[in-house]
Amino acid sequence: MTGSPPSAEAYTNCRFYVKIDGMTQAVFTEVSGLQIETVVQDYEEGGNNGFVHRMPGRTKVSNLTLKRGITKSNEFLKWYMEIAGGKVNRKHVTVMMYDVAGNALLQWHFIDAYPVKWVGPQFSADGKTMAVETLELAHRGMRLG
Repeated sequence: MTGSPPSAEAYTNCRFYVKIDGMTQAVFTEVSGLQIETVVQDYEEGGNNGFVHRMPGRTKVSNLTLKRGITKSNEFLKWYMEIAGGKVNRKHVTVMMYDVAGNALLQWHFIDAYPVKWVGPQFSADGKTMAVETLELAHRGMRLG
């Protein structure tokens, strides 16, 4: 990671490398679902009608969605098929953001992740790699790297 904050230009044409349990599995061009939300609960205090206490409640995380991925293996599909077969195999997933020059910009770590959706690609006869169009992961939480 670099010590100085990256410029806005560094974020154009980024690549996102995905590691599962420490091993790089694929490169994706789109990542969404980097969202954490805390539900606010209102608490009305008896005898005080001037205001309502607004207290933080449960924190929720969104599913992580990875799109337009390239990989040379079918590990994501195998992992999803385990889930579809009833075996929940949770793994640690890291998404690393790189700029076009190959410099690491940011990392996100997803705890106890597992696939909930896999969408395959359109194939062509001249293709040399296995493409994954969309992989959606549920997880327990995330932290910055």
